[in-house]
Amino acid sequence: MKGFIKLISAIALFSIFISLLSGCGATNTGGTQNNGKTGTSAVEYKYGKIDIPGKDGSLCGAPIYIAYEKGFFKEQGFDVNLISADTETRKIGLNNGTIPIVNGDFQFFPSIENNVKVKVVDGLHYGCIKLIVPKDSPIQGVQDLKGKKISVDEIGGTPHQVASVWLEKNGISAKQEDGEVTFLPFSDGNLAVEALRKGEVDVAALWDPFGSVQEKTGNFRVILDISKHEPFAGKYCCFLYASEKLLEEKPEQVAALLRAYRAAQNWISENPEEAVDIIISGKYAQIEDRELAIKLIKSYQYPSYAEREKNKTQVRDNVFYFAEQLNQIGYLKTDPDAFTKDAYVEIDINLGS
Repeated sequence: MKGFIKLISAIALFSIFISLLSGCGATNTGGTQNNGKTGTSAVEYKYGKIDIPGKDGSLCGAPIYIAYEKGFFKEQGFDVNLISADTETRKIGLNNGTIPIVNGDFQFFPSIENNVKVKVVDGLHYGCIKLIVPKDSPIQGVQDLKGKKISVDEIGGTPHQVASVWLEKNGISAKQEDGEVTFLPFSDGNLAVEALRKGEVDVAALWDPFGSVQEKTGNFRVILDISKHEPFAGKYCCFLYASEKLLEEKPEQVAALLRAYRAAQNWISENPEEAVDIIISGKYAQIEDRELAIKLIKSYQYPSYAEREKNKTQVRDNVFYFAEQLNQIGYLKTDPDAFTKDAYVEIDINLGS
């Protein structure tokens, strides 16, 4: 009997030992991953879980996808949840601090003037929007747009603001109430293109890669490419905007987020082909044409660390430039220099590192 009890005890101890080993193995295989997306306990993150808009299907949001997939967010202490959010949702989230940072064009400038609590903290990339027309359209340029209908993803969004600046700079009012052009929102780019094909709109203002995909079909022509044409060429078309609430209460978190974004930008500049492979396989952008995606990624000119060192004032300079453009057409009332001083904040990138 005693021998039987000893045998049972030995088996029990052995089972506990195996369980402990299995537990260690489970922890190792389900623990820290290179991309930091799954299987990682929240206690491993210095700053915890945050929401970042990153599901709009745009190729130019590449630094978000790469920082997420390559683990740059995780390295800086963030458990990032990528969410869908339109312009208004982003503004609300930035204003109350529930969304810490977003990428966007100068469509946020009027909101800053209207006291939405958000600041420009960095530049993201060059041009990523195209205006297209059917290949046989009589429209050749901006002067042909008076009286026309233009599709955009949303009123107040970046394509809308791009088209507005282009129109106003060329003497055509972009204000709906003036009736010189009509903007029609289509949240789905496919619906916008279908409307263009049917003649329900005359022009479609589209994010890349969708605009470039349509151009490549041969059925449409580009009349504005902001990576090449004035008044947008050679300038950041998209900036990074941080919540003012976070800047005031936790500036070290904003600095950490910028380190993650800059690491991703630098990585993309050095590895454009691999970046595209990650984006296509993860279905982050509405593109399957690898060759076209690589061409576009390169055209966005994400800044490397070395390039940032060459032009340390570019972000501020570009904020001033677009503030000036919006001021000239009446979209901003504030003096451009005063606006830039209020809207742009230079971050100590090493804060909290």
